[in-house]
Amino acid sequence: MKLNLNKVVLFIVLIIFINCHDDNHNSDHPHDSLFYIDYRSLHGAPDGIAIIELDPESLNFGNISHKLELGVGVLPHHIYYNNNAKKLFTTALGGSYLYEIKTEKDQNGQPKLVSATPINTGENTVGENLFFTNDGRYFMTFMGGAGGPKDGSIGVFNANNNQLIKTIKAPIQDNPNQFIMYPHGISVNEEKGIMMVSSTIHPDLTTGSGNTVTLLDLNTYEIKETYRVADSQTDMSAPVEVLLLRGNFPQYALATTMLGGDIWMAPYNATTKKYDAFTKVFEGSTQGLGWALEMYIDNTNKLYVSFADPGKVLVFDLSDLPQLKLLKTLNADKGAHHMAFFKTKSGKEVVAVQNNLLNIPNLNSGTINVIEIETGKTLGTVNLRTQYGILPESIEGTNGPSNYMHH
Repeated sequence: MKLNLNKVVLFIVLIIFINCHDDNHNSDHPHDSLFYIDYRSLHGAPDGIAIIELDPESLNFGNISHKLELGVGVLPHHIYYNNNAKKLFTTALGGSYLYEIKTEKDQNGQPKLVSATPINTGENTVGENLFFTNDGRYFMTFMGGAGGPKDGSIGVFNANNNQLIKTIKAPIQDNPNQFIMYPHGISVNEEKGIMMVSSTIHPDLTTGSGNTVTLLDLNTYEIKETYRVADSQTDMSAPVEVLLLRGNFPQYALATTMLGGDIWMAPYNATTKKYDAFTKVFEGSTQGLGWALEMYIDNTNKLYVSFADPGKVLVFDLSDLPQLKLLKTLNADKGAHHMAFFKTKSGKEVVAVQNNLLNIPNLNSGTINVIEIETGKTLGTVNLRTQYGILPESIEGTNGPSNYMHH
């Protein structure tokens, strides 16, 4: 009897040790289900950044633990880490258009927002996307450019001091075959020394739209080619995001079209050192989908594409390009936009989908869905519109990028 009791005690001690070891193993990232969100106020209060718990298995699910106000009408838009994930930035459609965000951890390892430092963007207005390269630069698209009706620019910044090095401009008025106009999406392949930006829509959403993407030399900033990403010259498809696949991925360029609602693809040509023509590889309207927006790759090398109307995330296989095989469709709310990937406390692989696009009617649910990837089941939904009087604009992890590749 004594021997059996000793075995029981030994077993209990072993279980405690294993549990303690697991806790220590995970202590580097104790809050992987806490996320930064850019938000806009619906009631005239300052816009800003918040920290929110998104694990449906947490008692704090949907709770905002911290907020940093940026100002009325700033409209923060996209959150980014720099290339070593040591610095945090947000672009903005108003205000100063670009901010570096200082964060800290409290005594419990909880992240908190400390301050926002405006960065001088020169004449460039309406900040959209960032891309950090490994040589001390970062690039930013400005959909408004200097404010003209057919404007748009790319800012080149020193990543060490945030100084604007150069503004890249190529007006369509100067060359209708090679130009930059209303740039939104940006992607870089550093190994090949190339960068691509999309031509989306004028910031007022009415003055004009684009239907092209433009390839540039990463070092000379010269335009290599402007490609049509539309069914015809008059089809204003509004390409919104671009993704240059790189590394071990097949070397293709991908683009989503906001008004077209489609996915387009172009193969890299090693002879010309450019991409060949873009072709449509997925037509959203055939499946009742519109407003194709973001492209993310998770840690299993699957491509996730959000469709704001009616609110879906489609998951594709990238292993047999140029064939883009649809694996599954996840249901989100209207305005499905940015995504973040994480595991719940019990280990379920989930994607959090932020549902709001510029507060456009019928595309502005103001929710965040947490969806189990394997089953497609929505495990929880936070309604920021009703709970906090705000709309989420974008989402990012508090322990570093919450995806494998975004653009």
